[in-house]
This record gives sequence, C-alpha cells and structure tokens, in this order.
Amino acid sequence: MKKNMGTADRIIRVIIAVIIASLYFTNVIPGTLGIVLIVLSVVFVLTSLISFCPLYAPFGIRTCQKKEKN
Repeated sequence: MKKNMGTADRIIRVIIAVIIASLYFTNVIPGTLGIVLIVLSVVFVLTSLISFCPLYAPFGIRTCQKKEKN
C-alpha cells in the first residue's frame, strides 16, 4: 500500500473521530446513529494511522505530496 493521505488529512480525521467519540460518550448522539458514527470514527483513526484510505485509491485521489526524483 502506498500512502495516499497527507498530514493535514490525517489530523482532520483524528479530530473528527475525537469529536464524535466525545459526543457519543456524553450521550449527545445516542442509539444506532451513535454506534454507526463510532464505527466511522474507528475507521478514520485506523486510516490515519496507516496513511492509506481505500476510498481514495479507485478515484486516484492523493492528499500527500509526491516525492520528486532527481
């Protein structure tokens, strides 16, 4: 797997995951919607840790900088 996520993208995903988790555990987002959002936040954190988003790959999206070869 080649990296396709930049630093800013990774940080934004982790921030969103923390916000969703805090809203869920303070019972602001209850029930099924809360569980779905927690699963989404876990996916956000995992993709941030490995710097690869499977949804970016088929569309050719890259938010990381390309390395220039001399």
